[in-house]
Amino acid sequence: MNHYETVFILNPVLSETQIKETVQKYEEFLTSRGAKMVSKEDWGLKKLAYPIQNKKSGFYHLFEYQVDGEVITPLEVEFRRDERFMRYLTVALDKHAISWAERRRVKLKQKA
Repeated sequence: MNHYETVFILNPVLSETQIKETVQKYEEFLTSRGAKMVSKEDWGLKKLAYPIQNKKSGFYHLFEYQVDGEVITPLEVEFRRDERFMRYLTVALDKHAISWAERRRVKLKQKA
């Protein structure tokens, strides 16, 4: 099992309910294929550096999970098919990135 992190930007015209349903759908997509969710973060509505699809903001979310590599391609195909997604990026984490992500999660818990 490899360790991955996916950041995606959802369309800003979606309602809070639609955003929750979308995030839930893709979390279930991953877990149904054997993924172990390490962390989920909702970064909220943020201004974009440049317009995407004539939108100047978007809802950012982050998934950190462990899964076999063959699950990533079907996940990204689903992202491309879903018009609610404006952008996404999936990266495989090495041991240094995993430790950095762990330290970031600890900091976030201390702030809360």
